[in-house]
Amino acid sequence: MKQLLLDFYQRLGINRSMAEGLEAITFGLIVVLMASIFWFFSKRILRLIFLKISKRTKSKFDDFLIKNKIPETLSFFPPLFILIGFLPQSLISFPLLEPNVASLLEILGTIVTIILVRRLLNSFKDFFKTLKNFKDKPIDSYIQVIMIFVWFIGIMFVFSILSGKDIGTFLATLGALSAVILLIFKDSILGFVASIQVTINDTVRIGDWITMNSYNADGDVIEINLSTVKVQNFDNTITSIPTYKLVSDSFVNWRGMSESGGRRIKRALLIRVSSIFFLDEQHLQKLLKIERIAPFITQRKKEIEAENNTHQADKSLLLNGRNMTNIGLFRRYASAYLENHPKINSDLTVMVRQLAPTPEGVPLEVYAFVKDKVWGNYESIMSDIFDHLLAAIPFFELECFEYTSNPNFPSKQKE
Repeated sequence: MKQLLLDFYQRLGINRSMAEGLEAITFGLIVVLMASIFWFFSKRILRLIFLKISKRTKSKFDDFLIKNKIPETLSFFPPLFILIGFLPQSLISFPLLEPNVASLLEILGTIVTIILVRRLLNSFKDFFKTLKNFKDKPIDSYIQVIMIFVWFIGIMFVFSILSGKDIGTFLATLGALSAVILLIFKDSILGFVASIQVTINDTVRIGDWITMNSYNADGDVIEINLSTVKVQNFDNTITSIPTYKLVSDSFVNWRGMSESGGRRIKRALLIRVSSIFFLDEQHLQKLLKIERIAPFITQRKKEIEAENNTHQADKSLLLNGRNMTNIGLFRRYASAYLENHPKINSDLTVMVRQLAPTPEGVPLEVYAFVKDKVWGNYESIMSDIFDHLLAAIPFFELECFEYTSNPNFPSKQKE
């Protein structure tokens, strides 16, 4: 065809050098036109094929191939083969231009191949994230590592094409520069290693609630990639943490709580020491009206009276022998209240304990687990529990500690 075009231009009376130039331009335009026609039809045919396959299969993978434009990317290869096969031939008469155009087309083919691999990997990433076994795994990190190697190999091919040297030459040179390469990609290498450790040790999953005070992170993990872990805090801000920090630094993962039977309450009431006293018969009769602890008071009263009679304790002074205290009965009341609370998991530890006295008073700590682990519901249930206990304290003639600016603030004293 090239010869036919050359003869045609010469028959028109055009000199040979000009005819060769016109022949090269015409042949090149014909090749480009053919490539464009192939691209136009291949793009539509491939997309139609993928859409038909997608409708007939139950797998979502082909849907992700379409979403990531795999048919459109594949449609570039037929025209590229045409251009690589025929376009340089149109420039045979121009020995300086022919190798440059051939190299340019090979580089273009390399770039399109890299784009195809990247979109395929993105399709696999999107597909794996829909699978239950991979949903909480750091797929982004592995995809990014593979892409680093793909770009590395692609760049080596480009340099090899531009210089005309074998790719092994560049690899040997890079071996000598390995220290510099390691320095440049330090964070990526550390992130990759950390991602593997995080996955193997199951330290963090996507969706976990983590707290990392050094980065002011307190929220849910929404992404784990090669360089960073993204945490969406509860105020909807997003904190980025270097991936390798999950291995080198400490943090709190609340997954254990989420997967357990309840969310823990561990909070104390501070009781004024001056409000604690032994209970006499009059006080006991009054507290017997409290249904939750009436059976306990009756039983304990019999035990105490029997022991005091055995030891002939002088009860003219209340201190002698065994006695019940208002703080002890309140502690028993709080335990009974928690044990019968419908939102408290009775299969886990339920306890009201007295801690060591402090300058602010005697702490009575509630230690229990709420069945509902949703943060808002948990806070509401815990508030209701402490609302009740705070309101119940005066019935036992106890007082909570609180700071006051009045030095003469009254405090109930018992003799």
